[in-house]
Amino acid sequence: MEELRFDGGRVCLDLIATRTGRPVVERLDSPDRLAAWLYGTGLVPAGTPVSAEPHWLTGFLDLRALLDDVVTGQLAGAAPAPEAVRRLNETARPAPPAPRAVPGPDGALVRGLAAAPEPQGLLAAVARDAVEMLTDPVARTQLRRCEGENCTLVYLDTSRGRRRRWCSSEVCGNRERVARHRRRSSSPVANQAR
Repeated sequence: MEELRFDGGRVCLDLIATRTGRPVVERLDSPDRLAAWLYGTGLVPAGTPVSAEPHWLTGFLDLRALLDDVVTGQLAGAAPAPEAVRRLNETARPAPPAPRAVPGPDGALVRGLAAAPEPQGLLAAVARDAVEMLTDPVARTQLRRCEGENCTLVYLDTSRGRRRRWCSSEVCGNRERVARHRRRSSSPVANQAR
């Protein structure tokens, strides 16, 4: 089972990251995986019961496809299709789950939800995140696709100088460094020096 990734810098990009790679890997393959993703993003606070059902999964997979099309077009400099914008705005319309402060086990305040999580509100929270990102001129210029050999993840480059090359230095960056080291170690020049 592929690990869920949260390297995008935005919840909407983390949803796109649930189906990435070469070959393509599906990370949202069950309602249980969707629930794990919802907890991982923080949309649903830890300890909050969530009963993701198969129809929830369909809604998130549809939103993911829509976001992937819009973000891929943005990276290519293309204007989004009016129908895609309409669908994104329609998905963002319902009220997302309202957060509230609740006492944790040690008495410190922790984040909770005012009502049980339901799919339309959670989808709206992800769609609103996408609307905020796509309408922010600075965020749009920070969108990047990972340069990792087998990675297609999209992330926001908020690094100094905007020179980040990988979705994660620990994952794709480390793979690239290891591959570079192997290439150098196996080159004829490196072997002659031994």
